[in-house]
Amino acid sequence: MLSIDRTSPVALSKQIEDQLRHLVERRALPAGARLMSIRQLATQLAVSTNTVVLAYDRLVAAGIIDSHGTAGFYVRTRSDDGRSAPDEAALEAGEEQEPVWLAQQANDQRAGVLLASSGALPPTWLQDAVPATAVQKAIANSTAGMASRCPPQGLPELREHIALLLQGIGAPIDAGQILTTFGGTHAIDLICRSFLQPGDTVLVEDPGFFLMFGRLRQEGIRLVPIKRRPEGLDLDALEAACREHRPRMLFVQTALHNPTGWSSSAANLHKVLVLAQQYGFLIAEDDVHGHFQQAQSTRLASLSGLDGVIYYSSFCKALSPALRMGYLAAAPALLKVLMRAKIHSVMTTPALNEYVLLEVLRAGNLRKHLDRLQRKIMAARSASARQLSAAGVHFEQPGDAGIFLWGTMPEGLDVDLLVQDAYRNKILLMRGAAFSANDTPDRHVRFNVAFSQHPRLSKYLQERLEAVAAVRRSSLIFTARHG
Repeated sequence: MLSIDRTSPVALSKQIEDQLRHLVERRALPAGARLMSIRQLATQLAVSTNTVVLAYDRLVAAGIIDSHGTAGFYVRTRSDDGRSAPDEAALEAGEEQEPVWLAQQANDQRAGVLLASSGALPPTWLQDAVPATAVQKAIANSTAGMASRCPPQGLPELREHIALLLQGIGAPIDAGQILTTFGGTHAIDLICRSFLQPGDTVLVEDPGFFLMFGRLRQEGIRLVPIKRRPEGLDLDALEAACREHRPRMLFVQTALHNPTGWSSSAANLHKVLVLAQQYGFLIAEDDVHGHFQQAQSTRLASLSGLDGVIYYSSFCKALSPALRMGYLAAAPALLKVLMRAKIHSVMTTPALNEYVLLEVLRAGNLRKHLDRLQRKIMAARSASARQLSAAGVHFEQPGDAGIFLWGTMPEGLDVDLLVQDAYRNKILLMRGAAFSANDTPDRHVRFNVAFSQHPRLSKYLQERLEAVAAVRRSSLIFTARHG
């Protein structure tokens, strides 16, 4: 059914993608049809499995096929009009700069929408991270099967394994200092409930994690943005804010900052700790993206020994969004307050989720999985940066690793209008202003490298940016002639 032309300048993965797309369009592969497995197709065409994975990933991103986990890949089933019926609780499209709306779009994964600014990886990149046998063993090894209960602090053995991971990045943390959560956003929620009150001042990075801003404002918190630079926080601005506002807390991402991908230097973090001790504020260190880092960098948790630092991370992005598992680490006095907040809000995390994660960590496969994931991300970074740069996007200071590229759009382009037009063309982009606590104008766009390597995005951007450049050239010529 498929053939490969090795003399063609077209990449092998693109040849596979185009042929499968054509078969679906003319219904030679009908809706619901099961595709060959990655290994079967790779063997038939005598190509690497990575070549087939790339083709399948692009077809999934384009909404042409679906991944059903271990069951394989299937041609997407569409309704008669080719559109899914909207959910009654769906937020309005007119709210497209609303962070909650953006988060919903990225997780709803609507048919045909290219999630070019998503904060997550494609399902196909993670579907083998938690094998079905781990779920079976988790139930078999649990204390009472599906009737098992979980201690509010988390399973002791699971916390032991998490402590080993933290010791691997230089953080001397033991199991007694760890509290399991539903992920990073749950950790932020517990910190807000535990240590912040209406009227408190909190320092946040600019740019920074957009959903956190809304959560803090729900508590009546006053946000003071601090400029984020490639080496870390702007220390002069941080010290000035400390003197003026006497903050209660600082939220900071030290490794693979979202959205820029930058990692803080050890010298920068040391000064942050000095200022925290001098002015008496707590630090909440977000390390959700640390799993994607190949070369380890310094963390505040390791420098401080958790003195005045609450560290949190998650397995959702790098391992399994289905498990929704993360954790907090803090000194005992702070951890007790956090655990009370957890009990009040959700009682505990599900025993099944914790036993499954325990089996995955116990099997020792996490390191191999992360190594494979990091290699795929680095390849995607290279491809995305090359294609987006050719389309006219500029990258002044790209990070070294991670799933994000922080691209600058040309002068004269209205980024808000671009984002709106992109969504009408089924491409989800996030403007830089969405990552600012003050929603200040910004020419940046966050790109997810796993999805942004898709030619559909670079083609779209090239057409739009060339049109803007043409208008600017015409304006310059008019000014030169009549100015």
